[in-house]
Amino acid sequence: MKQPRTVEKIFTGQISIDGAGVRLQRLFGYHEASLFDPFLLLDYFGSDRPEDYRNGFPWHPHRGIETITYMIEGSCEHGDSLGNKGLIGTGDVQWMTAGSGIIHQEMPQGDEKGRMFGFQLWANLPSTHKMMAPRYRDIKDNAIPRVREANGIEIRIICGTVNGVHGPAEDVVIDPEYLDVYLPAQTAFSRPVPAGHTAFITVFKGGLRVADTSVSPGAVALLKQGDVLHVQALAKPARFLLVSGKPLKEPIAWRGPIVMNTQEELAAAFQAYNNGTFIQKA
Repeated sequence: MKQPRTVEKIFTGQISIDGAGVRLQRLFGYHEASLFDPFLLLDYFGSDRPEDYRNGFPWHPHRGIETITYMIEGSCEHGDSLGNKGLIGTGDVQWMTAGSGIIHQEMPQGDEKGRMFGFQLWANLPSTHKMMAPRYRDIKDNAIPRVREANGIEIRIICGTVNGVHGPAEDVVIDPEYLDVYLPAQTAFSRPVPAGHTAFITVFKGGLRVADTSVSPGAVALLKQGDVLHVQALAKPARFLLVSGKPLKEPIAWRGPIVMNTQEELAAAFQAYNNGTFIQKA
């Protein structure tokens, strides 16, 4: 018999200032990393005031992680030490594997009305892949498949498989699933979730009920173990992210944009960054 996933805990995060003065809501982060393993951090950025985001995130390093940026509205300009340059717009995803080291910048831009809204998720890499070659994937909106189910349900598949349809982000070490789900008002939705995987949902439109727990917009619900998720939209249409991945169960040494397994590895990474040997030669 399938075991339903219920809510372990609700997180509403806190307002943070990051980068060169970007105002965002950190839904979970450093102190909750052990609960969300293999995920490290989830930021929600949303504003119609350009002064909240226009200074962006100037050049900075990453090592040992993957960063996944999903633009719901607006755009973000990107440049990195691999020579990648581009603009991700509404509905686009940037999946960056920092691996052994990458230096990049992210400069958010609003739409024609000055609105900018999206999420950035950090996923950890296991010790065996901390120093893998960096890679960058720019996934355009039209490359993200949609699956439409009964009653008007629509699922955008960024990573994972739904009804035999595969998302474009493949070959990811932690075997994640990343879905953007739209539910009409009062519509129920069920989805298998691998037993043993960490899973959470974050609602950004309407509201949901998971068993006897309501999840409001702007909240993250960490799910208990089980193998199937049942949710229902409330009086208004709902839209939410469903994310899951295989826990690493490894020690974390984390400072700023670099996440390793030991303090010695962390110190070596910052020393390499300071002395100009951070970027590994192919």
